[in-house]
Amino acid sequence: MRWAFAVPLLAVALAGPPLARPAHALATTDAATTAPLYEDSAQSDAHAVRRELDSFQAAQISLRQAMAIAERLHAGATTADISFDGGSDPAVFRVKTVQRDRVWRHTINAATGQVLDAEAALPLTELGTEDRGNLVVLRALRHRLADAVRVAERATSGKAISGGLTRERGKLNFVIVVVAGSDLKQVILEPPGGRVR
Repeated sequence: MRWAFAVPLLAVALAGPPLARPAHALATTDAATTAPLYEDSAQSDAHAVRRELDSFQAAQISLRQAMAIAERLHAGATTADISFDGGSDPAVFRVKTVQRDRVWRHTINAATGQVLDAEAALPLTELGTEDRGNLVVLRALRHRLADAVRVAERATSGKAISGGLTRERGKLNFVIVVVAGSDLKQVILEPPGGRVR
């Protein structure tokens, strides 16, 4: 199910960060237990999703805190992608940050905030053209993924479980998945200046 979400986001814009003035914002929602990944194992998948969400709800560190921890590891870094992984032991946030000409991967313990793993993934020059273009635009934007997460959480009254970038019709968008009650809501925010050349 899709519906325009610009009106609630615009209301948030009056009191929120500058990113709250998106040119385009959409949200989708699906109950976590009604969207099985495979038809033949719907019940098993529903339990796996429920375990993942329960693990996320028990996490002591929020997605925004994990982003801040990862960004502090390298001066000038900004988050390009983050997701919660409740299937690992311990549960972690997997964060990709961009700093100058490098993409870093970090694993942050969701209970303690401890950095479990950090490595330079690839120089930007070794990425594909589309990925490199997306990251170049991301670095040039005034708004950050953290701003988009804050807007999405306020608009849905939930907690973000993942966030990243997507390109749609030549525009770079932030995509945030939020847990609101027992639902997962996807919020797409189009920041000003997100045109990919």
